[in-house]
Parts: sequence; structure tokens; C-alpha cells
Amino acid sequence: MKSFLKGVHRVILFMQGISGVALTFVIVLTTADVVLRIFGHPVPGAVEITAMCGGIVVGFTVPMTSWMKGHIAVDFLLNSWTAKARCAVETITRCVGILMFIFIAVNMVRIGRGFQVANEVTGTLELPMYPVVYGIAAGLFALSVVLLCDILKIYGGEGNE
Repeated sequence: MKSFLKGVHRVILFMQGISGVALTFVIVLTTADVVLRIFGHPVPGAVEITAMCGGIVVGFTVPMTSWMKGHIAVDFLLNSWTAKARCAVETITRCVGILMFIFIAVNMVRIGRGFQVANEVTGTLELPMYPVVYGIAAGLFALSVVLLCDILKIYGGEGNE
């Protein structure tokens, strides 16, 4: 189990690295666009590149955020419950999350495939849109695996770490 958890952690760490590069690129691109706009030469397609990178940043960052428990959690009610009841509720919520995010990811793959078949591109630079949609789907699948890891941690004795 530990090797599986380490493997998942490596994958989502790699995804987080990609999102960091994309975010850095957005910062540099936006700065260049603002500066060049002052001189009357904006960067063509800056808005669409920023939007596409934003999809990658969000899609690839969510799994690590969930792994690190960096999201908002409402524990004040659960803290008064027994450990067994907390484990049961956490397992149920993780299972619902897994089903929901797999459902969304599958639909994102369908949307991406539709974009790919239709040769859907952005307006200015005519960049294909489907890779970003597939990337977001990959992030959602990774999030589902992270939620599965949470369940394994609960019953493997690691609790909420």
C-alpha cells in the first residue's frame, strides 16, 4: 500500500510542477502583454493562452491540494463524534467524491473528444482546445485516485494525515 501511495504522490507532484510552470508562464505573458500594450503592441492571443493555462493550473493543482488537505474542511461537527463514526462519514464522502469526479472526468473526455473530432481551435492563435480539456480530465481522475488513497489511509491506520 505504501508503494501505491508513494507512486500516486509522485504523479500528483509532477502534475503540480506542470501547473507551476503554466502559472509562471501566465505571469510572464501577462506582464509582457501589459508592458507591450503601453507601446501599442499587445501580445496576440494572450487572453486565450492565459485561459488555457488557467485550466491546466486548476486541473493539475486540485489533486495535490486534496492530498495535502489544503481545502476548506468543516470538522467542527465531526470532532464530537467517535473515531468509528468519523471514519464511516469520511469514507462515504470520499466514495461520493470519487463517483462524482469520475463522472465529471468521463464527460470532460467526451467533450475533449468532441473538440478533437470537430478540430475546435481558439479564436486568435487557432490552438487546439482538446489537450486542455483532456488535461483537466486527467486532473479529475487523479483527484479520484487521491480520494481513494484517503480511504486507504483511513483503514491503513494513518487516519487523516
